Amino acid sequence: MTLTNRLVKRSFDILASAFGLVVFAPVILITWYLAAKDTGASGFFLQTRIGRNAQPFKVVKIRTMQQVVGTTVTTRNDARITPLGAKFRRWKLDELPQLWNVLKGEMSFVGPRPDVPGYLDRLSGRNSRLLALRPGITGPATLHYRNEEDLLAQQPDPQRYNDEVIWPEKVRINLDYLDNWSFHKDLQLIFRTVFQ
Repeated sequence: MTLTNRLVKRSFDILASAFGLVVFAPVILITWYLAAKDTGASGFFLQTRIGRNAQPFKVVKIRTMQQVVGTTVTTRNDARITPLGAKFRRWKLDELPQLWNVLKGEMSFVGPRPDVPGYLDRLSGRNSRLLALRPGITGPATLHYRNEEDLLAQQPDPQRYNDEVIWPEKVRINLDYLDNWSFHKDLQLIFRTVFQ
């Protein structure tokens, strides 16, 4: 990705995230309040993720679980997800606070999903080129595995299936995205995320 491409991508991220934060501020505040009442904890959930150049940052989401301990792999029938949290996740309302991460430059609208430590930061060789990208709210691998939680719920060992099957395929998809990036493709991915 050339310097010009990076400037175009970042300029769009700044303008669109600032606009989105203004437009969706009431929705974010309402879901934050409802999540706090629902879970008995802060309505915002902060978690360390790996960003561009393997730098850790705190991703901001609406809390959808009672307690987040143990595995970092979440399946559709995860007992930690509250009924209201399941609705927030289905409607992607829990993702809206990440507009703040985009505005700050920690994330982009489109890119590899920000993973917990132990995945992206351990890439080596050609695969480590993905660290040049800001993680995204959506992306080609995110859309490809739109039903990831359902898929993992069908596996006898979800963590192993994620590590051995899903994660390597996500790396392949995201490398293809990096090598063939265009602003038009980013807009297409955003459109598909919103309307599919």
